[in-house]
Amino acid sequence: MCGIARKSSGLLVSWKSTALSKEKPVLQSAVGELGRLALELLRRGAAPRACEAAARKLNVGVDTVQHGVEGLTYLLTESSKLMISETDFQDSIHVLGFSDELNKLLLQLYLDNRKEIRSILGELTPKLPSYHNLEWRLDVQLASRSLRQQIKPAVTIKLHLNQHEDQTAQVLQTDPSTLLHLIQQLEQALGEMKTNHCRRIVRNMK
Repeated sequence: MCGIARKSSGLLVSWKSTALSKEKPVLQSAVGELGRLALELLRRGAAPRACEAAARKLNVGVDTVQHGVEGLTYLLTESSKLMISETDFQDSIHVLGFSDELNKLLLQLYLDNRKEIRSILGELTPKLPSYHNLEWRLDVQLASRSLRQQIKPAVTIKLHLNQHEDQTAQVLQTDPSTLLHLIQQLEQALGEMKTNHCRRIVRNMK
């Protein structure tokens, strides 16, 4: 958990460097408004008019609001991706030097919305085909009109995939040496997936 806290702390440094970090009193009174805009940014994309309205309401520049919303969106998104605990979230934002009141508001904003944010991020993930079944056949050509004696093997593969609740099939053909090379590359990739470095990357992607 300490590793997650350190990662989150590093992410928040970029937020502290935005113009909004200089407007702590404004942030304390308007974190709800900025939180609403951050969630809208995730749901529907950029909303320049909403930022302009918020800037007039808070009596600050539009750029200041936009930077704050982007920073808050980044904070909520990365924290929700990792599903960091309440304690880790508090430790992460504590290093920024914000007031206790603001830290509590940010924590509550995260706890109230992390499930919805994960759901939104899940919908944005591309739906890639998944494996269903595999059929294969080995053909060997022993002779042809131009060559009476030859051995020419070929492997034909029919790969069945699931995609968007439908099944599709791809027919592939290759020679045994190429197939063996492909198998070696896949086995090497599976071996790399067991390394600590790859496991950390996969954990952060979930």
